[in-house]
Amino acid sequence: MSPLASYRRLFQLAGPRYVLVAFLARLPLAMSQLGTLLLVAGATGSYGTGGLAAGALAVANAVGAPFAGALADRIGQRHVVLAQALSGAVALTALVALVHAEAPDAAVLGVAALAGLTMPQVGPLARVRWRPITAGAGPDQRRLVDVAYSYEGAADEASFALGPALVGLGVVAISPGGALLLAAGLLAVFGTAFGLHRTARSRGTAGAVVEPGRLLTPTLVVLALAQLLIGSLFGATQTGTTVLATEAGQPGVAGLVHAVLGVGSAVAGIATAFVPDRVPLERRILVAATALVALSLPLLAVDALPTLVVVVALLGCAVAPFMIGVFTLAERVVAPTRVATAMTVLASATGLGYAAGSGTAGRLADQHGYTAAFAVTVTAMALALVLVATSQRRLAAAVATRPSGEPDPAEPDRSADDVHVPA
Repeated sequence: MSPLASYRRLFQLAGPRYVLVAFLARLPLAMSQLGTLLLVAGATGSYGTGGLAAGALAVANAVGAPFAGALADRIGQRHVVLAQALSGAVALTALVALVHAEAPDAAVLGVAALAGLTMPQVGPLARVRWRPITAGAGPDQRRLVDVAYSYEGAADEASFALGPALVGLGVVAISPGGALLLAAGLLAVFGTAFGLHRTARSRGTAGAVVEPGRLLTPTLVVLALAQLLIGSLFGATQTGTTVLATEAGQPGVAGLVHAVLGVGSAVAGIATAFVPDRVPLERRILVAATALVALSLPLLAVDALPTLVVVVALLGCAVAPFMIGVFTLAERVVAPTRVATAMTVLASATGLGYAAGSGTAGRLADQHGYTAAFAVTVTAMALALVLVATSQRRLAAAVATRPSGEPDPAEPDRSADDVHVPA
């Protein structure tokens, strides 16, 4: 089945309403980090404090996501997503109110953390739904699941392009607080719709006995570290972009510039489905990591917004292929009963990386300017290249030897719902 035919088949099985809802439901998380950074930095006059608030949100989201994923593995996604969507919307609204009330920094950081803790990781949970959705595809299921992961990687990157863009427009048209309230509204509406959608009833392996010791393998640790480093790219690049835009007298443009990173990444993510199956996943990750290092180096020479747009757009073209390889490989090597947990662990690592990248870059930017912030991006990508280059044998071996007793990934998984779930 060709990539184009695979995409058509996927969207036929899922239905356009599900695809739209699952995309829009992930925008609030993409908006909340930059929105919090701009809101708090604008109120306090410190990028360090703004970075801490955004980092608190990201860290709390990273801490809470695996627990939510494990719960979804056990009872299904519906109740988990509904509770998180509604409580997350309330927490974002409370954050805006506290900042406008000039509450102490500790209170602001606490509510930012609460917002992150309660916000659902829609992207990882959406990935889990594709196996039940494609269960009726017969021998084509493995190919469809792989293409679905390429689509999800592109959708994540598109959300992290559109999310900051919406924040930038909200800041220009209303205020940083207005941008965060928009995120709260989207979360309440589309997060709830994602939780209520009939695919949330597809529990897959939810309710099965979850065996201990089958999740945090050395391979998953490598993949989590890879995502932590890519998260650092997001945090540091976003912070450096914000500082440069502010120095240029256009702070509201920061979200629009950072969105270019996601645009390039989304396009590259869709194209990943066209990579021949004979190219192993660990090699794809290595090539993408090499490209990330090469394409991040020009950030150190950037001194104007137009140049930054070009550099960030090119850098984005390597981000999605890296992340798609990591998430797809994780789906191949973990036990089916732990897929939602594994996906949220990787998302959590990304959030922790964002927190580390934004916090470190914020402190360096306060002292040395935006170039120091971009240096954090370059350093993280160099570490990512070393990590995946030295882990090639481990990753290849993990794909070749799935957990004992688990089905071959080339075969359809019929342990989940045995019928697809149309929209």
